[in-house]
Amino acid sequence: MQFKISRRNFIKMAGAATTGIMLSQLADKATGHASSAPKGKCYYKGQDIPLLYEADICVLGGGASGVAAAVSAGKRGKKAVIVEKGITLGGLQTMGNVIPCMTTWAPDSDTSFVTDLKDRLEKYGIDYDDHNEKSEVGIWTNPEALSLIYDEMCLAANVEVLYNTIFVDVVKKGSTITHVIAQTIDGLKAIKAKTFIDCSGDAILARTAGVPSEHGFEKTGKNQPMSFRFEMGGIDLEKVYQYVTVELGEDFCPTKPPHYEFAEARHRTRQYVLEKFMVDGINSGELTEEDAEYMQAFAIVGKPGTISMNCPELPLEYSASDPLSYSRGVMAGRQMIHRISQYFIKHMPGFENAYLAKEASMLGARESWRIRGKYYLVEDDYHNQSRFKDAVARTAWFIDAHGEKVSEKLPKGAYYEIPYRSLITNEIPNLIVAGRCISASFILQASMRIQLTCMSIGEAAGIAAAWGLENNIAANDIEWDKIPASQRSYVSK
Repeated sequence: MQFKISRRNFIKMAGAATTGIMLSQLADKATGHASSAPKGKCYYKGQDIPLLYEADICVLGGGASGVAAAVSAGKRGKKAVIVEKGITLGGLQTMGNVIPCMTTWAPDSDTSFVTDLKDRLEKYGIDYDDHNEKSEVGIWTNPEALSLIYDEMCLAANVEVLYNTIFVDVVKKGSTITHVIAQTIDGLKAIKAKTFIDCSGDAILARTAGVPSEHGFEKTGKNQPMSFRFEMGGIDLEKVYQYVTVELGEDFCPTKPPHYEFAEARHRTRQYVLEKFMVDGINSGELTEEDAEYMQAFAIVGKPGTISMNCPELPLEYSASDPLSYSRGVMAGRQMIHRISQYFIKHMPGFENAYLAKEASMLGARESWRIRGKYYLVEDDYHNQSRFKDAVARTAWFIDAHGEKVSEKLPKGAYYEIPYRSLITNEIPNLIVAGRCISASFILQASMRIQLTCMSIGEAAGIAAAWGLENNIAANDIEWDKIPASQRSYVSK
C-alpha cells in the first residue's frame, strides 16, 4: 500500500526515520499497556462469569463515535475500555469502507478530536480536500491508515481495546448497569465499569438495559436502505476523469484526481449524465433495475488506481433492524457487487484492467434503532436551526433520508445544534448514547448521522462521562453547560 505524501505536510515530515521512531515508541507502549485480567467474577443467570476487565468507562462499539468517546475519557485520566466485535476500529469508516467523511457544512464545527484526526491523517500522507467548497467530502480517508491511527490514539490515551468481543447482555443493580457480558475467544466474560457509553450504532446496550427505542420511518417502519461497499483496483483514474467529467460533462461532483468522485441516482429530479450508462446495462441484461438505482464512487487517497464504490444500495425490502432480512441482504448485495464490477470492467473507460479488490466486512446501515432520550430531536430542529444551552455539536448536513426525503441545504453559515439531553435517558443513570442512534426522529437522524458529527457527539460523551465521575454526578444528571467551558469540546454561542 502506498500513501501519497500531503502537499501541506511534506515539510513537516521528518522522513522515514521519524516514522520508524514513532512506530517503535508505540510498540513499546503497546507492550507496557498489556495487563493480566483482574480477579473477580459476576453472577449472571445462575453462573459465575469471570471478570475480564474493570474500567471507569466502558464504550460499546469502536466506530467513529466510540473511539472519540474512549479517547476523550482516557485523555482525562479515566480508565476506558472499548468493546469491539471486529478486529479493526473505525466501524463503517474501515470495515464498512465508507471512505469519505462528508462535511458538516456548519462553520467552526470541528471539535478537538476531529482536528487531531485530520492532523494525524496528514502525518501519514493522507491529504484531505476540505478546501473545495463545492465538494461534499470533508475528509478523504484511507481505511488501512485510519485503522492504524485509531490504534495509536487509543494507545496514547491508555485506552484498552477488546477486539473480537461480542456484546451479549447487561447486568444491572436496580436501574444502574454494573457489567456487560460478552462472548470472547475464551467464552463468556464480564466487563465492569462505572459508566457505560453505547456507541454500537444499533443502541443494543441501551435497548437491552430497558431504554425505549424505535426504528425505521415512523410512517412506514422501514429503515433507510443499506449499502454494501466494495473496492476496485487497477483503474486508470485519469482516463475515468477524462471520460466522465471532460467528455460526458458530468459536473455534479466537481472534483479532480486524486480527490475524485462520480455518481448517478435514478428517479431523481436531476438527470445524471451517467444514468444512461447504467440504463444501458439494464437493457443489455447485464444489470438489474436495483443495480442501476444508485451508483457512487470515491477515489481512495493513498491507494493509487483504487476506487471505493458506494454501492450497491440494497432494495428497501432488506432491513437493518431485522437479522434474517439483514443476512439475506448480504447475499443479495454480493451478487449485485459482482454484476456491477463486471459491467464497469467491460464498459467504463479506465476500468479495462480493473478488478474487484475487496468487499466491505459489514453492510453500510444508515439507520437502524434510535433511543428515546430526554430530548427528542425532530425535523423542525433542522429547519428552525435550533440552539441549545447544553449543545455538544453543530451540523448543517442536509436531511439525507434515502428512499424517503432529501431536503434543501440550510443557508450558508446556518446550522442547528445537538443537545446533551439527546444522549441520555430517564431510565439508566450511568448510560450515555453516542453516534447515529441518539434520540432523534427518522428524518432528523438522516441529517446528524454523518461521521464528523458522530465523532463530535462521541467526544462530548467521553468528556461528560469523565466529568461526571470526577464530580460524583450521574451521567443522566449532568448538565453539559455546567461543565467549565475550558473542559468542554463544544460551547454553544
